[in-house]
Amino acid sequence: MTSADLSPALQTLTTMFAPRAIPWALMALNLATFTAASDLRSDLAIPGVTSFFPGDAGYANASRPFNLRFTLEPVAVVYPETVQELADIVKIGKANRLRVSARSGGHSYIANGLGGENGTLVIDLARFTNITVNPESKTVVVGSGNRLGDIALALNDYGLAMPHGTCPYVGIGGHSVYGGFGFTSRMWGLTLDNVLSINLVLANGTTTTASKDVNPDLFWAMRGAGPSFAITTSIKFSVYPAPASVIIFQYNWQLDVEKAATALDTFQKFVVEPNLPPEFGAEIVLTRGAIAGNVSWGLTGAWHGDPSLLNGTVAPFLAAMPPLHGVTFTPGNWIESVTVLAGSTLNTSSAPDYTDTFYAKSLMTPEASPMSHAARTSFMKNLAYEGFASNTSWFFQVELYGGSNSKINAVPADETAFVHRSSMFTIQFYASSFNNAPPYPAFGFTFLDDLVDGITSNSPKNWDYGAYTNYMQDNLADYKKRYWGFNVPRLVALKKTLDPTGVFDFPVGIND
Repeated sequence: MTSADLSPALQTLTTMFAPRAIPWALMALNLATFTAASDLRSDLAIPGVTSFFPGDAGYANASRPFNLRFTLEPVAVVYPETVQELADIVKIGKANRLRVSARSGGHSYIANGLGGENGTLVIDLARFTNITVNPESKTVVVGSGNRLGDIALALNDYGLAMPHGTCPYVGIGGHSVYGGFGFTSRMWGLTLDNVLSINLVLANGTTTTASKDVNPDLFWAMRGAGPSFAITTSIKFSVYPAPASVIIFQYNWQLDVEKAATALDTFQKFVVEPNLPPEFGAEIVLTRGAIAGNVSWGLTGAWHGDPSLLNGTVAPFLAAMPPLHGVTFTPGNWIESVTVLAGSTLNTSSAPDYTDTFYAKSLMTPEASPMSHAARTSFMKNLAYEGFASNTSWFFQVELYGGSNSKINAVPADETAFVHRSSMFTIQFYASSFNNAPPYPAFGFTFLDDLVDGITSNSPKNWDYGAYTNYMQDNLADYKKRYWGFNVPRLVALKKTLDPTGVFDFPVGIND
């Protein structure tokens, strides 16, 4: 009997319950994917190297980003112990046509340590933690997996220090190739300004060194756009005698919109006075006001000079400001000041790192064209009203890069790939979900986008502002221009030479 001999109803039932045709193309694709994953696991079965693949017990923890707004799935997360192992892993990634990304501390705002997109082979540098201090030459060589807090402690044992950010859990590998700002930066420069040489692995898996004398073009690119060109394994820095004493200061005000906008202008004018010492490091910290229509406006920083000179240094600024709401001074030695600014232990092995769920943006304002009254008013009005009603937990930092006697701006703009050598401020806009966990509220995006748009739209059409790579944003349309400015053509040309197949490509990098 054939189906033609059946009644229409039985023909329908026969069709419904008959075995389905096998989608061979889909099976072939799944088989190829399984085979590729199986082959990669086999390729990465290197003695001494730990690897985690999707489905492995440790994979979820190994692939967890700092910013939980991102959910990425690397093809594998690998932990080498030696430079040769790392180089071999890069070769394996290249042979498998994979994007390869290194993770130092894992604090990238947009999960660049995980490649910024799915399917990346991630090389974690957690085992590259050697620190070798030479007190005679005032240099230190650090493995790229070290965190800032641990480096500060190691240097302090020799009475030495270097410029870097305040968060102890940030990895030196990313921090030092994208900038590295701290309260000593007006005195000592950015972290990347103190790099003497870098040991690294190229996209073809070869190892090399870059310095002013060896591979100078690569050395130039690594200081400002490093992750697009190579993986750093260790870095040699200049270091400095630690200041004998430091005073952490906090001046606080509750200001309405007009007074808050005027206060920002007062600070703009204060920092360009010719006698502002480089020992003065500061930022304006803006948080939710006590009432709608107000802004909590604070000046926070560190004084690294003679303690008796701090009051005289800030007196002209304070004289032009409204009455203070509060003031705090915390004197101490160098390492005590680093600990106070960190707000936690500097020993990152003694306490677990944390995660957050947030959206961040940045804006670097040109010193030659300070923020206009309209831009400042828009900024403060958004904080006082939209910010007060926000369902996010937010803070904004107006970090002092420029001003008189700034070591940051003493470097020519073309000396490193970090192009921003004439900025007055770097403004960090940062808003977290209230419980620091997903999901992230849609209002957070609108709030921060409106803030930045309000500043830029109320500025001159040719306002030459930039953005800071260590506060990287995943949706910045003209990111190359804002991050690297006129250095982009040289960076793109070097990328084509050093990484022609895009092994170290990621969404917000130096790509074609």
